[in-house]
Amino acid sequence: MNVKTAKKPESRIDTNYLSKFKMSTFGNDNLYPQTIASIAASSGTATLCLNRYAKFIEGNGFKNVDFAEIAVNRSGDTADSILHLLSQDLAKFGGLAIHVNYNLLGEIVEIQHVPFENCRLEEEDENGYVSHILIHPDWRGKKTRNGVIVKVDSNNVDRINVFNPKKNVVLSQIDKAGGLEYYKGQVLWVSMAGSNTYPLAIYDSVITEMSTDEGLSNIKNRNTRNNFLVSCMLVVKKGSPRIDDNGEEVETKLIEADDLKRFQGDTNGNKIMLVELEQDEEEPKIVPFTTANYDKDFTVTDNSTVERIYAAFSQELFYAIRIGKLGFSGQVMRDAYEYYAGQVTNEQRFIERAFDKVFHYWHVPVNPSMNFSIQPIKYMNSDGNTSDNQG
Repeated sequence: MNVKTAKKPESRIDTNYLSKFKMSTFGNDNLYPQTIASIAASSGTATLCLNRYAKFIEGNGFKNVDFAEIAVNRSGDTADSILHLLSQDLAKFGGLAIHVNYNLLGEIVEIQHVPFENCRLEEEDENGYVSHILIHPDWRGKKTRNGVIVKVDSNNVDRINVFNPKKNVVLSQIDKAGGLEYYKGQVLWVSMAGSNTYPLAIYDSVITEMSTDEGLSNIKNRNTRNNFLVSCMLVVKKGSPRIDDNGEEVETKLIEADDLKRFQGDTNGNKIMLVELEQDEEEPKIVPFTTANYDKDFTVTDNSTVERIYAAFSQELFYAIRIGKLGFSGQVMRDAYEYYAGQVTNEQRFIERAFDKVFHYWHVPVNPSMNFSIQPIKYMNSDGNTSDNQG
């Protein structure tokens, strides 16, 4: 087999043109980030790995404490709190977005986190330039405000200029908007996939495994809550109809459906069922089933599924610790932390470059030597130390 004869895979992200908004869609239905985040949230393993991924990207915050604690907007959000939100977006979607506001001198005075899943790219012009970022609080059209759905229409979609901090550009945009009070600022939208390109989530390749993980959880839940596999069939004689007080004919049953429910589930198992027979009624019969035990099959599928999800996040070391392959000690965990902290340095530098772009134009002069570097996270023992005296 060669490239020509290999089965052609489907495109992971289909980008279409939505003329209504002059916009490039994020996926065929414009809901790729919402859909893939929902798939990940349905898998316990993916959620665990995703949270760890975001945690390591954020690290211990910015190394420069003075910068980490600076208030960057009127709401009082600090640089570190914005870093936390951006780390979550970068882990989930592979990109980030920052909204910036300017003063009359064309200097940046405020930044806000913009949820990456809320952003869409305007269609490129003939020169390949994207001028605006389109923002809606919920492209699914399900979000409500004061009980009213925020429709996905031109009235509710903000079209904001892309980040271009050149003073003449900013002042021109302010003038065109009719003044600073009407100016919506700019959005720095950046993707790990490159300029003006919607990114694939790091776990996109294992969405099948994540769905399988959810299915396995459903099977375990159903087996546990419904008394495990069906082991027998209860056969009862259909009762003769009787006449109720209103003269209506009513069907009678020896055992009602509600009676059976009282003996199903993990909290009702092993209860005793008492059936009293009338003289002319037949005794209920139990027909046993020879059931196959699929536990081993599920275990193999479960293990391989979990392993692949861990691998997608480059968290094989944590998986090995989880299954007991490497044992557990402070040294093992420290090595795992140090290894994975090295795996997310590209993501951290990605965020650092974004902050550098913004704060280069900050209204208050920033120390030129400041590089906005993020502290790598380290494993802490129960006593709060990183040392290990176990040898």
